[in-house]
Amino acid sequence: MDSPHGAAVKAEDFGLKGPRGWAFRGIGLDAAPGSLIAVEGPSGSGRTCLLLALTGRMKPTEGHAEVGRHRLPKKMAAVRRIAALGPVPGVNDLDQSLTVAEQLREGALLQRHYGAPIRSLLRSRAERRATATARIEAALDAAGLDLATLPKAERTTVRDLERLESVRLSVAIALLGSPQLLALDDLDIKLSDTERTEVWALLRSIAARGTTVLAVCSEAPADAVVLRTGPAADDGAPDAKPPGGAAGTPKVTWGTRADDGAGTGAGAGQDADAKAEPAAKAEAEPDVKKASGPKTAGPKKDSGPKKDADTGAEDGAETGPGTDAGTTDNDDTKGADDALAEAGRA
Repeated sequence: MDSPHGAAVKAEDFGLKGPRGWAFRGIGLDAAPGSLIAVEGPSGSGRTCLLLALTGRMKPTEGHAEVGRHRLPKKMAAVRRIAALGPVPGVNDLDQSLTVAEQLREGALLQRHYGAPIRSLLRSRAERRATATARIEAALDAAGLDLATLPKAERTTVRDLERLESVRLSVAIALLGSPQLLALDDLDIKLSDTERTEVWALLRSIAARGTTVLAVCSEAPADAVVLRTGPAADDGAPDAKPPGGAAGTPKVTWGTRADDGAGTGAGAGQDADAKAEPAAKAEAEPDVKKASGPKTAGPKKDSGPKKDADTGAEDGAETGPGTDAGTTDNDDTKGADDALAEAGRA
């Protein structure tokens, strides 16, 4: 397997808005080639959407980013050619019915058809097979997956793999195309502390070979370039942990977005919408009381647009963010979920 030069990843005021709100907003990042980048934050805070946008799989709404020499959103196809996805649930899940060997051969076949230069088709079948076998062995070595340790070796079905083995297999398949950027999602799911340490050691080794690594997690290691999806602190600034790792390592924070009309602050999630809901309900109470008062005698008159008893808003009037009566506690994740659903349909 080739040792590619990693892609530098830069972003400025990077944001993506779905049908029900911002998945993320105001992202700023400057990571050198071969960096280990961790997107840290709680589930539902736009982490996966950010990962897919930086790898050219989702189109951003505002701002711009650069992956290698390719600028987003204009060069999304070019970014997809140099960025590979490791495990991303719901996007590139492994086929549970295939064996490990079949899954690897399928990955090598797809890479040869869509990622290899046209001149490779002029080679003989035996030469192409030997090249694919060499790439698979090199990718397995880089991912730290020894097929001999599996219950049935290469004939082990994917459904019988442990979580750590499944992650290593996904990484190996992603590395078959020698990508400049490797992206992984939900790195902490179903992993023990020991296994999590092993995965971060694996990602460091891949970054040390020159490939830039972008990983979504709930807790980032100290030596990574960190994007945080946490809420804003009490003073209005993003809630950031003290920088760790070597001196001069860039650290990036990402807080809660401000209201669209405020014009100040930027970040990810829908916390501002959730906070606005109690105020909307409080304003609705006086309207309810007026409606329940004694009726006055006389002919009926058209009192103008009717007001909704729950929200106090006029019929047909548009409501701002966070004032929708149908808003629930899950509104924090609607923007990210809808944007991710659009990516799946695409």
